[in-house]
Amino acid sequence: MNTLGRVLLVLALLAIVAVGIWLVGSLRAPASIPTPAEQGLLEQLIPQPTPTIYPSSSTVIRSVQRLARLETISYRIEKVITAETGQGPLGFLFGDRVLLVAAGEVIGGIDLAKLSPADVAVTSSGTLFVRLPKAEVFVATLDNEKTYVYDRETGVIGLNPQLETAARREAERMILEGALEDGLEAQAQANGEAFLSTFLLALGFEEVVFTEVVPTPTSEPTPTAAAAAP
Repeated sequence: MNTLGRVLLVLALLAIVAVGIWLVGSLRAPASIPTPAEQGLLEQLIPQPTPTIYPSSSTVIRSVQRLARLETISYRIEKVITAETGQGPLGFLFGDRVLLVAAGEVIGGIDLAKLSPADVAVTSSGTLFVRLPKAEVFVATLDNEKTYVYDRETGVIGLNPQLETAARREAERMILEGALEDGLEAQAQANGEAFLSTFLLALGFEEVVFTEVVPTPTSEPTPTAAAAAP
């Protein structure tokens, strides 16, 4: 090997040694701390988990109370009422009988103004527990356009001007009684829960549970009725 060849060989060996020393230094060098600008760029490039925020109990109360008296059922019924006075041996003189065909309406629902913060609880998993007020009757009245006297029999002097009024009062009482016997309050409660479940789920909750006992933060009661998101 001539002199030029030996010089080139030495230079090549020196270059290899220099590259090796640089690589070892790079591997041992501590990682640099990213600048705020670099950190912001990394956060934009790497998806960050977004926390789910559920409406608070006070938000639920305000939203629901705007519905006020929530009418959830309307019950229509007809009754035939017979009212009479002055009957007996002298009925042909003093008797008065009226046959009334009565049509009425009973409206039931839930008075949401009675809902208080103690009746609502929100869990961290997005379940909303609600203790609703009991359903009640809002209106029980006759439909005067469809209520009429079908027949009336009076004696010679037996016309009683208060008899029809008494028959109408009795018709109202019987219509309300019939609606309650048919389960109006239970149906009004069920209808109210179904409507409110849809309404509250639209606020962003994962599940709505109607219960008699509002849970503490560490326990959840067995619900009496529940509605989950479809």
